[in-house]
Amino acid sequence: AQPAAMGGSAAAGKSVDGGGRAAPRVPVPEARPFLDTFRANLKETFFPDDPFRAVVRERGFARRAAAALRYFFPFLEWAPAYRLGTFKSDLIAGITIASLAIPQGISYAKLANLPPILGLYSSFVPPLVYAMMGSSKDLAVGTVAVASLLIASMLGAEVSATENPALYLHLAFTATFFAGVIQASLGILRLGFIVDFLSHAAIVGFMGGAATVVCLQQLKGMLGLEHFTTSTDLVSVMRSVFSQTHQWRWESVVLGCGFLFFLLVTRFFSKRQPRFFWVSAAAPLTSVILGSLLVYFTHAENHGVQIIGNLKKGLNPISVTNLQFTPPYMMLALKTGLITGVIALAEGIAVGRSFAMFKNYHIDGNKEMIAIGTMNILGSFTSCYLTTGPFSRSAVNYNAGCKTAMSNVIMSLAVMVTLLFLTPLFHYTPLVVLSAIIMSAMLGLIDFPAAVHLWHVDKVDFCVCAGAYLGVVFGSVEMGLVVAVAISVLRVLLFVARPRTTVLGNVPDTNIYRRMDQYTTARTVPGVLVLRVDSPIYFANSGYLRERFTRWIDEDDERTSAKGETGVQYVVLDMGGKLQTTCLKNFAPSETWSLSNYTAQTSRALDLKLSFLSAAVGSIDTSGTSMLDELKKTLDRRGIQIVLANPGSEIMKKLESSKVLELIGHEWIFPTVGEAVAECDFVLHSHKPGMVADGASHENMV
Repeated sequence: AQPAAMGGSAAAGKSVDGGGRAAPRVPVPEARPFLDTFRANLKETFFPDDPFRAVVRERGFARRAAAALRYFFPFLEWAPAYRLGTFKSDLIAGITIASLAIPQGISYAKLANLPPILGLYSSFVPPLVYAMMGSSKDLAVGTVAVASLLIASMLGAEVSATENPALYLHLAFTATFFAGVIQASLGILRLGFIVDFLSHAAIVGFMGGAATVVCLQQLKGMLGLEHFTTSTDLVSVMRSVFSQTHQWRWESVVLGCGFLFFLLVTRFFSKRQPRFFWVSAAAPLTSVILGSLLVYFTHAENHGVQIIGNLKKGLNPISVTNLQFTPPYMMLALKTGLITGVIALAEGIAVGRSFAMFKNYHIDGNKEMIAIGTMNILGSFTSCYLTTGPFSRSAVNYNAGCKTAMSNVIMSLAVMVTLLFLTPLFHYTPLVVLSAIIMSAMLGLIDFPAAVHLWHVDKVDFCVCAGAYLGVVFGSVEMGLVVAVAISVLRVLLFVARPRTTVLGNVPDTNIYRRMDQYTTARTVPGVLVLRVDSPIYFANSGYLRERFTRWIDEDDERTSAKGETGVQYVVLDMGGKLQTTCLKNFAPSETWSLSNYTAQTSRALDLKLSFLSAAVGSIDTSGTSMLDELKKTLDRRGIQIVLANPGSEIMKKLESSKVLELIGHEWIFPTVGEAVAECDFVLHSHKPGMVADGASHENMV
């Protein structure tokens, strides 16, 4: 079907102003004051969720102050309505995650080359802070293996934890402080989008690689070795393991493999029978108790099985005076805090959002950053090292039926009781059991199904995942992180610098134009080439787009000349829009245009509107307008007319300001692709633009 037969001339779509003159088909919105535009763009960039709307709606200073307090301290929202039934659920969940937090805290502290007692300290103060400031109901706060490994590798590269333990400990506190400051600053300054540069594929690869490295590090405890490499790459670890075969302790191997098998079996059982989630949750503490009893009654510590030893009783000592803010180690602590803080932040927010989705509630990412940052700042003052929301502990909290963040308070109280009265009971806990606990937890972070899914869905994302994984395993944790971020940013730059351009064709018997590589039935209109750009036009891609448009035209000319058909006379650029609407009454069906340009028309009564978002050319800069200017002049020399379809309000304002709109001509700018092609086809047949009378009815046009 020829578009002219279906659409007629688009000139019929013109409206008439008060002076009887034909108004432009695509109006240019009225210019807004610069400060208003700047304020609107600033709000959209940093406050897209409008976080203070609840505060602004309140009347009076007291009510607004109360609303502001509820925003920064979410516990004020659920605490007044807290009930006994809710407390029972949180009590069970809190005790359950405490049974997991105690052995994991001790294990991860050893992984960070810190005193084991710091793992308990870090499960006492930070959960209390998060319970007051966090917006997630399911996040269980504590130490994590990846951050612990990062602290050990980055600080251990310059300061030995065995030769200078006091300095190493103080640097760990300082790194935690800097991590907290960075996390809270990102939230306060509304810069949470920076964390989004760690794509899902990068996180899958990085976490898998870090989990692999952590498991390799545990071979020291599993084999009973006293000396081990400080490097984390696979080659160094394997060289260290197999160069000390004469020091392997069979007692440690048997004990470690036995407890690892027990932990994996309980996890498998809990996955198959979700109602018995508590079996895998209690397995680490059960392993610690059984291992301690076994060592105590068999005196295994005298046969090469290493034990924790004495743990200091009492609550967290104050450590604010131990922070190192002087050279030469301050920059080391700052770098460690920056990297570990961003990784911990990304993990905590991702875990919180996942469980919020399961329970159908929303968490504020920037508010979470402030909460996590504040708890790490206060934690560094009270002998805690870096904490966030680990997935394993949060999953147990969720499965245990937690209702609010009170479960973190219950866990903290349980840890407090342990610190005050029960720490001597961990004296005989074998280190090999802690290694088994860490390995069982890390095996769950190696997500093979996710990597296979990435391979099937997006090969580039799989390469990002593989690059991050190989960088961590064969290089270092920092190298893997740099590789992951670099590949992700490079992909974003390629998307911007090399946007997709496609040829659109007419779907037969309709006024719809779609991609010809997707819709095989779509047909081109003789003499008219319709192109679509799926990206804003910026300085980074304007040169590429100019060359790509020219190549599309040359290829079409070669194709038509070979067939003896009409060459390109019109190039229609589908500029797309932002918020789009398909209207089923008063306007042409099956076409869309930017609402921001049509406030007068859309104010009419409509029976039905279907709104959706469209990508395409949402904005343009001065390089983009210059490119269109050059393209217009180039096509004029070849006798080709450029036509714009559905440009958005920002595009129209930029084109008018740069005089490109005047150069192209208002008569060659249309609200839809269908109207643009119909006008071009009409002119090709009549050689006179605008032949259809302005008074032609909409029904006759269609």
